[in-house]
Amino acid sequence: MTNPKITITNTEVLSKNWYVLKKITYEYQKKDGSTETQMREAYDRGNGATILLYNKDSKNVILTRQFRLPTYLNGNESGMLIEACAGLLDKDNAEDCIKRETEEETGYKIADVKKIFEAYMSPGSVTEIVHFFVAEYSKEMKINEGGGLDEEQENIEVLEIAFEKAFDMISTGEIKDAKTMMLLQYAKINNLLDS
Repeated sequence: MTNPKITITNTEVLSKNWYVLKKITYEYQKKDGSTETQMREAYDRGNGATILLYNKDSKNVILTRQFRLPTYLNGNESGMLIEACAGLLDKDNAEDCIKRETEEETGYKIADVKKIFEAYMSPGSVTEIVHFFVAEYSKEMKINEGGGLDEEQENIEVLEIAFEKAFDMISTGEIKDAKTMMLLQYAKINNLLDS
């Protein structure tokens, strides 16, 4: 942290139940040179990775569906969310993480992935950076049924969907997950599924 206009004066850990929630007090130097004290809460859950698996021959993509409690609490009646495969880095680098998560969640063992960008997903309150990847898949890469890990209490449904249908699901509201929308839009803009 090297911004000379920011001086952190206090850090208080509010919770370490699931991840770490901190209350940060800092001095912020404004444009006019004066400083003011500000307080914000920041949720540190580590960084993550996500991937869009696509097949040029079938023009399909692999997505997942699972229950997401925060969406349920904020108006998603079923709590189920259609998403691109994703996971936290833990101690892996982003590429190793997404290969592991792809196998655990979707059942596909992929070797070649392409990193396309990284993004802060909710910079007003969450420290997480998500690394975005794309990769081609084929039926020969399917080594198990996927569905996630029991010890992580994952109950993931694997979906193989025509790309155009998945893309249209953004405008119908069936896909509301930001990382998935970004990946599908990237695929559309870059003609990933064109032969």
